[in-house]
Amino acid sequence: MPAGVRGALVQSISPLPDGPLDITWLPADAPRLPPGRIRLHWEPASPAGWNITAHLGLPTTEVLLATWPNAPDTWPRLVRPTLYEVTGLCAALGVATTALGLANHLAGT
Repeated sequence: MPAGVRGALVQSISPLPDGPLDITWLPADAPRLPPGRIRLHWEPASPAGWNITAHLGLPTTEVLLATWPNAPDTWPRLVRPTLYEVTGLCAALGVATTALGLANHLAGT
């Protein structure tokens, strides 16, 4: 991970089992994660492999989503299913929240 970053912001996740994770570096001074966004952080593990953590942005905070200690060099294949499912869930919750807000607005008029 380059100096001056606190992780990688996941931009998109391929639905394919071996598909790519598109990321952008998140500067160390970046504000809190927006709701539904995921930040990955990885560092070398001893004696081999990688320690990976994923944080999820919620409306009022960030939470630890998952950890993969001592993951192999093929760790993107390991973490991709979890990240894909969580981003899908967040998108569905966003749609449900919008629909509920609209229903409440229509019921109030």
